[in-house]
Amino acid sequence: MPSERRAPLALKLAALGGLLFLHGPILLIFLYAFTTEERSYQFPPPGLTLKWFAVAWNRPDIWPPLILSLKVAAISTALALVLGTLCAAAMSRARFFGRDSISLLVILPIALPGIITGMSLRSAFAMMDIPFSTWTIVLGHATFCIVIVYNNAVARFRRLSGSILEASADLGANGFQTFRHVILPNLGSALLAGGMLAFALSFDEVIVTTFTAGQQSTLPIWMLNELVRPRQRPVTNVVAIVVFAATVVPILIAYVLTRGGSETAGAGK
Repeated sequence: MPSERRAPLALKLAALGGLLFLHGPILLIFLYAFTTEERSYQFPPPGLTLKWFAVAWNRPDIWPPLILSLKVAAISTALALVLGTLCAAAMSRARFFGRDSISLLVILPIALPGIITGMSLRSAFAMMDIPFSTWTIVLGHATFCIVIVYNNAVARFRRLSGSILEASADLGANGFQTFRHVILPNLGSALLAGGMLAFALSFDEVIVTTFTAGQQSTLPIWMLNELVRPRQRPVTNVVAIVVFAATVVPILIAYVLTRGGSETAGAGK
């Protein structure tokens, strides 16, 4: 067998430089979560400590935004799993006039800038006299969470042979039994991956939340306010680590579940 060609040293260095450029600022945030200095960003840090984690744990102003972010992300993901799956089933199994146009409209929210989505939702809520609440944030997040689940589900539906559904009906299964014993097991990993991605995107969303939250504050909004009027900068960095973990861990799990690439729409991006 021919030996594998190794990448040139210059290419390796370029790849390493690109990775450092992308992830260097994140590593600095992690580093300054352990600094002993409260207000300076001296490099290297004069000392390292774990006290800011205890300070963040005992800050009462952090917990309400964290709980709100978790609540919004969970509800948005649940809505996206139901509506995104139903929409994917309709788009992949039905043939009707304007199907491609409707499919484009379904995925359009993920392509629109967040500020456009936020302004549109805020105007719509104002016209309908809907007061800002947790549910207005959920509706805003659901606009893009549905797309994430839809992309995963529709890709799996396209790989699912229609003959197994016909076989299930021939064996006497009703619609619910077919869904439970045939469709759901085949969609399971795709829906789990889509749900995790939707949760991660909802948890750290800032722009749409700014327009739909009113006086409420999610954890990313709290971080943004702390950066504008800092009190304890290392505490903000500690919270950033929490947001990073809550975002990256679901994405990594979703990647493991769909790393074959053919199971997830847009996996080549």
